[in-house]
Amino acid sequence: RTAQLVSNLLDMARLQAGAVTLRRDWQSLEELAGSALRSIEPALAAHPVQIALPADLPLLYADGVLIERVLANLFENAAKYTPPGTPITLSAHQEGEQTVVEVSDEGPGLPAGDVDTLFRKFTRGDGESSTPGVGLGLAICRAIVQAHGGQISAANRAAPAHGAVLRWTLPHREMPAIVEPEAAAQ
Repeated sequence: RTAQLVSNLLDMARLQAGAVTLRRDWQSLEELAGSALRSIEPALAAHPVQIALPADLPLLYADGVLIERVLANLFENAAKYTPPGTPITLSAHQEGEQTVVEVSDEGPGLPAGDVDTLFRKFTRGDGESSTPGVGLGLAICRAIVQAHGGQISAANRAAPAHGAVLRWTLPHREMPAIVEPEAAAQ
């Protein structure tokens, strides 16, 4: 835990200082989600994970390692704060010039009050919780998403559903045209 805490603190410092160079490339959200899920598999053992991505979802132009970290943090938080057996869902869609990604759960939801405070360093939803953590995961997610030109927010799901939804966006970019080698030679 100490090594993970130090790693998170260093990552947060680098992100806030602008010392992280994004290594953007075209990424499949489905593949990034699969990698994130594998990396935290033990934490998700008691939760079914549902992936609901449209077949025509465009690739993301992003740093795959960092976006995988966002997904892993959001999945892990959902697993920490929801009862065993409750599902966690990843969904995404295009909304104008944005790709919108949501991680939702069917747990107790977010605490009353200003949910924006959850994205501050060392802030947790329940300060007196026995759930491990120091409150850096969502702050790191926000820093990564903002470094990509996106936004992240949290809310409770609309009634009659219950649980939380963490929604983040990335600017949509058109993929460059793929030129076939034969056509380029002409």
